[in-house]
Amino acid sequence: MIQMLTPDGERISSGEYDAFAAELDDEDLRGFYKDMVLVRRVDAEGNALQRQGQLGLWAPLLGQEAAQIGMGRALRPQDFVFPTYREHGVAWCRGVAPETLLGLFRGQNHGGWDPQEHNFHTYTIVIGSQTLHATGYAMGVGLDGEVGTGDPARDTATVACFGDGATSQGDVSEALTFAGAFNAPVLFFCQNNQWAISEPTSVQTRVPLFMRGQGFGVPGVRVDGNDIIAMYAVARASLDSVRAGHGPMLIEAFTYRMGAHTTADDPTKYRDAATTEAWAAKDPITRLRAHLESLGTPEEFFVEVDAEADALAARIRENCISMAEPDPAEIFAYAYREPHSLVEEERAEYLDYLASFEDSTEGAR
Repeated sequence: MIQMLTPDGERISSGEYDAFAAELDDEDLRGFYKDMVLVRRVDAEGNALQRQGQLGLWAPLLGQEAAQIGMGRALRPQDFVFPTYREHGVAWCRGVAPETLLGLFRGQNHGGWDPQEHNFHTYTIVIGSQTLHATGYAMGVGLDGEVGTGDPARDTATVACFGDGATSQGDVSEALTFAGAFNAPVLFFCQNNQWAISEPTSVQTRVPLFMRGQGFGVPGVRVDGNDIIAMYAVARASLDSVRAGHGPMLIEAFTYRMGAHTTADDPTKYRDAATTEAWAAKDPITRLRAHLESLGTPEEFFVEVDAEADALAARIRENCISMAEPDPAEIFAYAYREPHSLVEEERAEYLDYLASFEDSTEGAR
């Protein structure tokens, strides 16, 4: 497993990936720290708002901040990401506002954002299906000649995000099959948080997940998913290889889900608290902070980041609670790219149906 920052915050060598880590200066590392703290605060607010009845559901990412920020910051603008429903950190890096994520879980918007604006697809709830979408998109990128040109502003990689549980779905195996057979420029990004809801990885597979792609012609690498430096370096190297036309790759970010699978889940029913406590000592934010302190980062920096996190939390809470009710007609607006007669007919029928309630109210008066 590739590791470049120990749980105590000590910088160590990883060999082949050191050159990519060398690109990072102290300012970059402080930026990573800030990203992780702010995303963790977004996550905390999402949990709190759901418990207070402001969201229908929330999928926490607690403990997976380094994996997501490391991948997100390694991307180029033209790369395209296909997320699950937990990629709040990658969404942050792609410029999707936290309020937009909250609006999705609040039921205030349909899909949430324009995928083309952010090169970040809408969240996918059906487990594993986004890996097929990502592979198909990547095959299109290859057919369009947008890979292996040597132009860093043109060569494109596609990223398929999924969890360890999704590897038990046939969709992932099918995606690996097509990716390998067609040499698709797709990076399979598996965040192994070790729990597929209540099932541990040990009952899903007999081999490490990064090895699952080998039989499909997709080489893999396992990286410490709580190590932001290693995560960035491995993602940078892998994305460069994919963009250069060397074919698909798989990254297994070995991490741990510190909280619940979603707010509808109670992890105390199926896992040992002692193991969770042991993983708390490997926390990605604490680890990077220790390293930054060893580099001489002043305390004022950490105080400022915490203050910014407080301000962000207040902003998203206010914006979430004050969201206006969506226009019911919006649900029909994005079914097809071009106008569609059947959709227009259904839209008119539905709006007439809603209007009938208003007529009944007026008659009662």
